[in-house]
Amino acid sequence: MSESHKYCPSLTAYQRRKTIEVNIGGVPLGGNNPIRVQSMTTIDTMDTEGSIAQSIRMVESGSEYVRITAPSIKEAQNLEEIKKGLRAKGYQVPLVADIHFTPNAAELAAKIVEKVRVNPGNYADKKKFEELEYTDETYQKELERIREKFEPLVKICKEKGTAMRIGTNHGSLSDRIMGRFGDTPLGMVESALEFLRICEDLEFYDIVISMKASNTRVMVQAYRLLVHKLEEEGLRPYPLHLGVTEAGDGEDGRIKSAVGIGALLEDGLGDTVRVSLTEEPEFESPVAQALIDRYADRVGHSEIAPLAKSPVDPFVYERRITKELLNFGDHNVPRVIADFSKKAEIGIKDLRDIGHFYLPEPDKWRMNDNGADYIYTGSQPIDFMLPNGLQEIMDYEVWAGVEDQQNKYPLLKVGQLDKVAKNQLAFVSLEADDLKAIEDLMEVDNVILLLHTNNKHAMASLRRFIFELIIKEIKLPVVINWHQEIKDVEDFQLASATDIGGLLIDGLGDGVMLAGNGSKKVENETAFGILQAARTRMTKTEYISCPSCGRTLFDLQETTAMIRKRTDHLKGVKIGIMGCIVNGPGEMADADYGYVGSGKDKITLYRGQEVVKRSVHSDYAVDELIQIIKDDGNWVEPEQIEAILH
Repeated sequence: MSESHKYCPSLTAYQRRKTIEVNIGGVPLGGNNPIRVQSMTTIDTMDTEGSIAQSIRMVESGSEYVRITAPSIKEAQNLEEIKKGLRAKGYQVPLVADIHFTPNAAELAAKIVEKVRVNPGNYADKKKFEELEYTDETYQKELERIREKFEPLVKICKEKGTAMRIGTNHGSLSDRIMGRFGDTPLGMVESALEFLRICEDLEFYDIVISMKASNTRVMVQAYRLLVHKLEEEGLRPYPLHLGVTEAGDGEDGRIKSAVGIGALLEDGLGDTVRVSLTEEPEFESPVAQALIDRYADRVGHSEIAPLAKSPVDPFVYERRITKELLNFGDHNVPRVIADFSKKAEIGIKDLRDIGHFYLPEPDKWRMNDNGADYIYTGSQPIDFMLPNGLQEIMDYEVWAGVEDQQNKYPLLKVGQLDKVAKNQLAFVSLEADDLKAIEDLMEVDNVILLLHTNNKHAMASLRRFIFELIIKEIKLPVVINWHQEIKDVEDFQLASATDIGGLLIDGLGDGVMLAGNGSKKVENETAFGILQAARTRMTKTEYISCPSCGRTLFDLQETTAMIRKRTDHLKGVKIGIMGCIVNGPGEMADADYGYVGSGKDKITLYRGQEVVKRSVHSDYAVDELIQIIKDDGNWVEPEQIEAILH
């Protein structure tokens, strides 16, 4: 990699980034320590017994650090009671105080807990959604003001041996940072570095850094850029806390977390992981641990050809330039191929699992938002007419014997490239570790590549092959053919999302084909979920919902489920569901609409960053939200396909 693009030890050989060690209450982070798991309580911090009980459930499920919100002095003070209660029950888990707007609460908490988290976007800076212009002189004065507010906390942490996380959030960048750097990964990095420089100047180094965002693409770019900037400025290699903010719940939350966090873990970045799900916190740690466990024996994987310089900019999203073949490549969204090659007989009802429904009464096919684009049938071609919108791929030997060759496509091996006419579009199967096969593609312009790997370091292996295509200026579209025998649904989702998501975030990949779980429905929904999480193909409503905490002003899980039930047919619409004003307009920066708790039973409704209605009673707030969507012309009535089928 060129030094100007350097962000990880190696793009081809797995190795963890070497960081300094930070001691957090006897559970050290970074250095040679394992990647740590952590989570955050969701209960009111003033509920001492409830906080203790929930913290214990979190520890029992694998959390090595417990974070608790301290929005004001009274909550910060109560951390002492929670800590005493945990220690009395024999739990020595380090506690982390989560601070946003209140330096005095942070200073108190730093004397009690093992670590404090500060958000540079709102700890001493302003976030009022104002456009501010600064001269160099006024900007410098703001930095001096921030130092004045921040320095006392640093000195307390240094004196008490309390660690600190400087945690930038994409959605809560200050107006000052936004004005100078914009809503960018660079703005996120600079926001943290301003605070870090103060710490270094005061010779305080027990620091962990995070660059969280709900947008996985922005998040990954920000972490990479942070690592690069630390090295460029000659700062210490501080440990990284990884997380996707407001990932959501269920399979969407897990897939989205795996795409963002996994893309970084693959390149050896990350020293502690927090998965933010809109679920009880004890469900987060096992997901984080599952992501981490994939790297337990990654060192020593099959060799991947070294690469001296990356052919893409890792800090900016740019889709690989390809030619258009069928509806793959160029400006087409990535396509989904369903792999039915291992199924002996394929019937009409089997297509329901990949989003295509036959309705006998009107004698028509219908397709939902997860309707696969292609079906690969191997050596068992389908014997009925497929619905419009679904096309068939089959092994070359079978294709050569069918009558209708124009509407079906052959899958070739590299050695069969001369078997089809130059004007016949085809697919070709390739092994990513076989870079020599690229020579056979130099003069070919009629094939879509189906790329797979058996390398344990799968993402890097696939990426290396695609990088070689870029270097050789071969513009054929690439479909990621990912097959691993993993029957557990969650493990399948996490593994595939990690390997494929890291490619899509860098603009690599024009389609996906998943197999190995055994359930075609799981494989198909996971494929679409990965594309959505990587922001490359939006096929369903996206929910940016926080994982709840002691600041939450309503039942977040119940409300998210209620909003999802009534709006999950709104294809491509992004809805932010935030428990309080701290995680409100800022954290849902990418959302089209927002539902934010602003008081007991009171909801504020947003269109983007703009407040539309304040203090709406929670009994009517969902109806009001839907009315805003309708007024904007973005509402469609849900189609009752399942009702028709039954």
